[in-house]
Amino acid sequence: MEFEKLQTIISEVLSIDAGSISQDMSFYDDLGADSLELFNIVMGVEGEFDIVIDENIVNELNTVDDLYKLIIK
Repeated sequence: MEFEKLQTIISEVLSIDAGSISQDMSFYDDLGADSLELFNIVMGVEGEFDIVIDENIVNELNTVDDLYKLIIK
């Protein structure tokens, strides 16, 4: 359930099909996100899941799975 919500957030920010997003994808290399888009994804995740992600950690997020692990923690 959480992963589907994450896919939706990513797809809305990047304007891509949610079903094409997998956990092993890189935000930058595979999904073509830039730092502002990743920031918007993180903001969406914080709002959807009612969590706070340290901005220092955002710079360390490389893959969808990195962000997903923060959600399920």
